Amino acid sequence: MLKIDKKISQSLEKIEAINKIIGEKFFGQKIIVEQVLSSIIASGNTLLVGVPGLGKTLLFQTLADSLNLYSNRVQCTPDLMPNDILGTEIINQKNLKEFSFIKGPIFCNLLMVDEINRASPKTQSALLQAMQEGYITVNGKNFTLPKPFIVLATENPIEQEGTYPLPEAQLDRFLMHVNISYPDEDTEKKILITESHNQLNIKKLEAKNLLELIKISDELPVGESVAEFTLSIVRQLRPESTKFNYIKKYIKWGAGPRGGVALIRAARARALLRGNLSPSIADIINLAKPCLRHRVSLTFEAQTEQIKTDYLIQKVCEDLN
Repeated sequence: MLKIDKKISQSLEKIEAINKIIGEKFFGQKIIVEQVLSSIIASGNTLLVGVPGLGKTLLFQTLADSLNLYSNRVQCTPDLMPNDILGTEIINQKNLKEFSFIKGPIFCNLLMVDEINRASPKTQSALLQAMQEGYITVNGKNFTLPKPFIVLATENPIEQEGTYPLPEAQLDRFLMHVNISYPDEDTEKKILITESHNQLNIKKLEAKNLLELIKISDELPVGESVAEFTLSIVRQLRPESTKFNYIKKYIKWGAGPRGGVALIRAARARALLRGNLSPSIADIINLAKPCLRHRVSLTFEAQTEQIKTDYLIQKVCEDLN
């Protein structure tokens, strides 16, 4: 039977404290914070989508500081080249016949890629390969990235001029697609009157603590009913295997097996965050939207009728439950 030892319990206590204090600094976005922390503990990459000024960079900085991870930030522009992120080889000044590799900002534990859709497809491809494989290749040589290596990428959903939207195959590399919306009136008032530069007074994690949590999350057992429910959601979101006519009408193609795997991984992490030793159907339902919304493509009819992916995912979950 899976046991959580004292060291893991201490790490979980720190995560609980971090979750609470990040929530106090990142006002009114408790669900967003939980989703991003779940993605990190699942060793997954997250795509944060929201208009400017909603605190995406603040969330990254707060996470990097509280999790005590070596972090870097890359601002994407159309002229950003792969070597600007990965690194490059230069002539060794001591031995002119040799080259030395200068590591780029990708060599860190937590990387923020701001406005990833402004980078060229070539640069996006280099970055997403690193996210998938855990290493990079420069001039035929492989360089392993540090562990953990986690990417938080951001997108602005409004400004599309001069951008390169991520294709579905690359979107599939993100464990979660998290939408950040405007805060409610009370939260926004609190933001206006609260000092935003307070230091976080918490016991910080170390990279090894996070790796321990990632390992224990991967080992959490998944019940048969939870696995069956996850499988049903994924399969019922595919037009060729669904029993729901509205899915056949509104979805062009659904998530592949990776979508189900991502949902189980995220549910394990959420369960661990909440002190549970096994994910529940409630965990699956709560994470279905962020784990699947970027893996589903709508038909033209759905777009003209303004049917949203989130609505369809929610309806499938309700109809199956």
